[in-house]
Amino acid sequence: MTPQERFAQNLRRRRLAVGISQEELGERTDLHRTEISLLERAGREPRFATLLKLCGALGTSPNDLCAGTGWDHVKRVFTVEPPAAD
Repeated sequence: MTPQERFAQNLRRRRLAVGISQEELGERTDLHRTEISLLERAGREPRFATLLKLCGALGTSPNDLCAGTGWDHVKRVFTVEPPAAD
């Protein structure tokens, strides 16, 4: 699993927990629904401004949307933890 895929899972989980559609999230963030779809399918990495918009619209923090991802500066690789079982 890549960091983008883990971010996508976190984003979708949070959006569903809030109970809104991709279209509604798009409206709250001034992003097109297809952009939300791309982010949830790991087809695109969010820019910093997009990350902040998503957090504001979903009432969460960047830590929540980026949970399970990191950077190992010694090995110089991204790290990805599997999502917790619900």
